[in-house]
Amino acid sequence: MMAFDRAAFYDAELRRHDRHFRAALKVGPRDRVLDIGCGAGQTSRDAARIATQGSVVGVDVSEEMLQVARRRSAEEGLRNVVFERGDAQVHAFPQARFDLCISRFGAMFFADPVAAFGNLGRAMRPGARLVLLVWQGRERNEWATAIQGALGLGDVGSANTPPTFSLGDRAVTTRILTAAGFVSIDFSEVHEPVFYGPSVDAAQEAIAELFLAGDASGERLPELRALLEAHLTDDGVFFDSRAWIVTGRTRGEPEARQ
Repeated sequence: MMAFDRAAFYDAELRRHDRHFRAALKVGPRDRVLDIGCGAGQTSRDAARIATQGSVVGVDVSEEMLQVARRRSAEEGLRNVVFERGDAQVHAFPQARFDLCISRFGAMFFADPVAAFGNLGRAMRPGARLVLLVWQGRERNEWATAIQGALGLGDVGSANTPPTFSLGDRAVTTRILTAAGFVSIDFSEVHEPVFYGPSVDAAQEAIAELFLAGDASGERLPELRALLEAHLTDDGVFFDSRAWIVTGRTRGEPEARQ
């Protein structure tokens, strides 16, 4: 059996979300783009192909994912994108440099979100734009509730909001971004299914890696397979999901860049 390719899985899982995200980014040809939690770099590369006279910096905490990002960028001949390992909450970014800060499901895990977004805001130019793709609440994401229920993992987050869904509440996220210095905060819903594999077997392998540290055995396996079979379509296994595209900008008017 081939090793599970986490980077390929995430890109396939979120393919239907990506078209909404790309449309919201409105990357310009001269933009300097900062991509937070860039993973294997798909969103960074998408931006770099448009910002032909600008540049892209992708940041992630996983060196394994960044190695994939660098390799794929080199294979595509992209010379205006670089990748750095770092925690965006404390990373020493250049000040007032970026025109656009983006994140596809990479901004929900900060220990101190106000400090993190404040750090990002200082790296952005006056009037620069922030565009985030984040999950709505756990209860609105079938991929979390149904799969964890079938695995007997219970209501993860009954006591506290799991980090994955920490920006799902509009009021909470608005308060965080406002406290961090952002203005003109807005939300747009993305209602698309997530893809878990072309077959029940592939989806079961993915879930074992993502939820069970690779252990696909256990007494709940029949219940999981029944769930996956119920979600199998002609195009593969899909689960319902809901996300927000969150937009905002830093204070001030954009200045002409030399």
